[in-house]
Amino acid sequence: MNSYLLKRVMVLIPVLIGMTIIVFSIIHAIPGDPAETILGQKATEQSKQALREQLGLDEPWLNQYFNYMGDLLQGDLGTSIRTKTPIVKEILPYLAATLELTAASMLFATIVGVNAGILSAWRQNSWFDYTAMVIALIGVSMPIFWLGLMEQLIFSLKLDWLPSIGRMDQRNPVESITNLYVIDTILAGNWSQLWTVTKHLILPSIALGTIPMAIIARMTRSSMLEVMNSDYIRTAKAKGLSQFLVVYKHALKNALIPVLTVIGLQTGALLGGAVLTETIFAWPGVGRYIFEAISSRDYPVIQTGILIIAFIFVFINLLVDLMYAAIDPRINYK
Repeated sequence: MNSYLLKRVMVLIPVLIGMTIIVFSIIHAIPGDPAETILGQKATEQSKQALREQLGLDEPWLNQYFNYMGDLLQGDLGTSIRTKTPIVKEILPYLAATLELTAASMLFATIVGVNAGILSAWRQNSWFDYTAMVIALIGVSMPIFWLGLMEQLIFSLKLDWLPSIGRMDQRNPVESITNLYVIDTILAGNWSQLWTVTKHLILPSIALGTIPMAIIARMTRSSMLEVMNSDYIRTAKAKGLSQFLVVYKHALKNALIPVLTVIGLQTGALLGGAVLTETIFAWPGVGRYIFEAISSRDYPVIQTGILIIAFIFVFINLLVDLMYAAIDPRINYK
């Protein structure tokens, strides 16, 4: 296991270096001049040139890249061109908001999706199976922005059950330590504020988690049906074990391998793909942060944001690989 971990960590290095090269190349191919974006179109050419020299944008592409990598290896993620603030301090609250939203969305998607898939396979060709798969198909096809707007219309405007925007109640702000409001309120023992924070999470997490939930449900059903036809499952039934034990103790464990892969991929995709959800619900996440940086040609912020998301994505895939061995003892990493 230790040698496998070392190999995977060593593989991360060229992957991340390749990611920086790709991101750096694409960003510098974006049309537009950061100096003009910052100073405005009416600025003189001399002031624009002075700003380019100050930011190092007048140097060749290769020099800019090596300067960026040199700062990165020293732990310097750069400074935002737009706000003049160190990115390492500025991005943390946005990243924490996205991590909290992603965790809540995947918790919803995993619990509902896995159980729906299990019950559909258990009751194959029943009314529940047909209904669950139709709902899963609708969930995959449903645009996130439409679902988010419908949630706001029904549960916020019509029923007034849940807040429609924001991450917390501005009249009663959270005293943040970790920038993860759910954890902060639990650590503080403020249960009323925890409920307020959780209410703000419900609508955006359901909107963001609907598509992963549908994909997980379909994958779980398919994997469970394949396992349920195995010889050891028939043997377990012949021994007189209850259907519940056969499904949840014997079949589910072996059916989870492909489901775990899907969960890992969907978690990584949500980290960088939550821009629509964050915009609709005014959620201050890293997706909106990077989008605003793209609009203002803030190269350091774009590079750092995408690099962090890529690193988390790779780490999640590594974690999923390690979980394979924990679920299935036949898998042995050497």
